[in-house]
Amino acid sequence: MDTMSLEAAGLGSGQESVYRLLVRVGEAPAEHVAEVLGLDLGQVQQLLDDLHRLGLVTTVGGDPVRHAPTPPDVGFAPLLRAGMERLDHARTIVNDLTDEHRASIRRRDANQLVEVITGTEAIRQQLRNLQLSTRSEILWFCRAGHVAMSSDDNDEEFAMLARGVSYRVVYEQALLEEPGMLESLALGVRAGEVARAAPSLPIRMAIADRSIALCPLVAAGDGVSEPTAALVRDSSLLTGLLALFDSYWAMSSPLLAAADTDGLVEGAPTDPMSEETRALLSLLVAGVSDKAIATRLGMSVRTVQRRISEVMALTHAQTRMQLAWQVCRRGWLDAPGSGHEEGPGAVGPIS
Repeated sequence: MDTMSLEAAGLGSGQESVYRLLVRVGEAPAEHVAEVLGLDLGQVQQLLDDLHRLGLVTTVGGDPVRHAPTPPDVGFAPLLRAGMERLDHARTIVNDLTDEHRASIRRRDANQLVEVITGTEAIRQQLRNLQLSTRSEILWFCRAGHVAMSSDDNDEEFAMLARGVSYRVVYEQALLEEPGMLESLALGVRAGEVARAAPSLPIRMAIADRSIALCPLVAAGDGVSEPTAALVRDSSLLTGLLALFDSYWAMSSPLLAAADTDGLVEGAPTDPMSEETRALLSLLVAGVSDKAIATRLGMSVRTVQRRISEVMALTHAQTRMQLAWQVCRRGWLDAPGSGHEEGPGAVGPIS
């Protein structure tokens, strides 16, 4: 016998028993239902009235009157929809109460504003919890090396991106040169991450919903046995961390990823607006070495250099620095639809 209950859909045990019986037999009078279930006829009639009111049972003519079940997919659809709406409403209330509770604690106890987390495993778990509890957005500074969790270990990001949480990540240039990092970056960007690169970053940190941040404090080594991190809640300190992120984000260069292919085709003409070439240019502007770019795109260093030279010729840039300026000026690294692209026609001579 099926032990699953329909209580979540709003049915009591008696109502469920009657409905299940009608599903099995197709239709039956109240007397037959009472006999099979061993219930009082008046009690069964009340249960049938409840099911009629819920739209789960209809009356079939005859003497005695027979009762038939509404098809489950039809009858339960509005009940389940109403249940989900009530659950969403309750979840919103719980989230609001949680925010109010945290604010109340912070007002009474300043020690709640900053919590020190000690140990690699504790920091890793806190970072996972931070992501899994995020409602809308994660902001991230990724520096070279790692304290508790490498990029390859961060499976939570893909799950949260799939749920609609946005990720804005600034990568330190040195990190992009680490083995396998560009491949990991490309996977994240293709999954929906918005990435940028900066020459260097002052700290590591992750901020969830602009309301709580996790920042490593002291790494293990140099006489320190365990790394420590600070969990920073709503405060002037958090406001400063948000301002720090926003300022670096504004100054950083976009990082793009081509579609999941085998890279650029050797010998093919260079189209500066193609997805693959824009990915190459984003790595170039970020300061990634030709060798690392070649490894990421699956081609030789000479081909990467030839591609860069071809785009330099198209833009009349004499140096790579001038090329980077032209790429940004023409909006070739902007997201589609941002209104900054000058389009393919912009590759002609500069007046």
